[in-house]
Amino acid sequence: MSVDIIQQLHDAKLTGRGGASFPTGKKWEIVQQVQSAKKYIVCNVSEGEPGVFKDVYLLEHYPEQILNGIKLALEAINNSTAYLYLRKDLFDKYKTKLTALIGQAPIKLFREVGGYLAGEETAVCASISGELPEARLKPPYPFQVGIFGQPTLIDNLETFYAVAQIASNQFKHTRFYSISGDVHNPGVYELSETATMETILRTTDNFPAAKFFAQIGGGASGEIKLANEFTQPVGGAGAIIVHQYAKTDLYTLMNRWINFFFATNCDKCTPCREGVYHLRNMIINKTLTVEQLEPILQALEVSSFCGFGRGVAVPFRSLVSKIGLPK
Repeated sequence: MSVDIIQQLHDAKLTGRGGASFPTGKKWEIVQQVQSAKKYIVCNVSEGEPGVFKDVYLLEHYPEQILNGIKLALEAINNSTAYLYLRKDLFDKYKTKLTALIGQAPIKLFREVGGYLAGEETAVCASISGELPEARLKPPYPFQVGIFGQPTLIDNLETFYAVAQIASNQFKHTRFYSISGDVHNPGVYELSETATMETILRTTDNFPAAKFFAQIGGGASGEIKLANEFTQPVGGAGAIIVHQYAKTDLYTLMNRWINFFFATNCDKCTPCREGVYHLRNMIINKTLTVEQLEPILQALEVSSFCGFGRGVAVPFRSLVSKIGLPK
């Protein structure tokens, strides 16, 4: 069974649904083949960025399939124990239901410690190991040194759902998309994994008649996309946030982003701590200029300790290059 499911993942060309889109079969194969007396598997259910909300939908509608995907990983990877790493509110809401469905399987529920950054994969490993939920430098990667220093496979909730679909020959190369913003029918939709943003919005009756732009990947760190980019696949975390030009004040939008980054920043490294602080002040005072913004974005992209800082830079850089700062 173990060789079969990993080969099936290769054949299906499944990629992770958490945002990085790493080939799932390759990740599983690496953890399966590494020599270790103990290994761990984590289903990461800690999504916390605005505009990304498919995990709640999946837990509500497909918990059995998700657990089947985790069980397949347990079969494929010898000497392994699995964890469902749940955001606090999701742990509290679904603990009883999931415990009953898990039964005697070696799958443990873990309530997230900390906030948004506690969902980063190395912070997940640290949390479960009883350490502070802080990100560390990579390499080594979790598949090399993870929970309690042992090889650890970490995949997103939707990825395990897709694994179960592949194993039962029901996988149709679809994925889930979170749609929100200035649309008529916000929600979670299952459509082709290669669908373009235009196709997704039109299929779900969410394509605005008015001129709009969109943010892809998350309502804070997502990239701005304009009309000439609507024929590109969405990818990433599968989130689309629509902003109609006539309804959108750019300073209000940037304030929403920076308040999220300010509230979720761990303050561990100088680029994030100081960069986010100064960005927030300039946005609040409406004094932000390209000349002030550029060195801050460069520092965030190059010098941040983890991916958080690079994520801060994405929306601002794409906004400046594609729309421009408000006058």
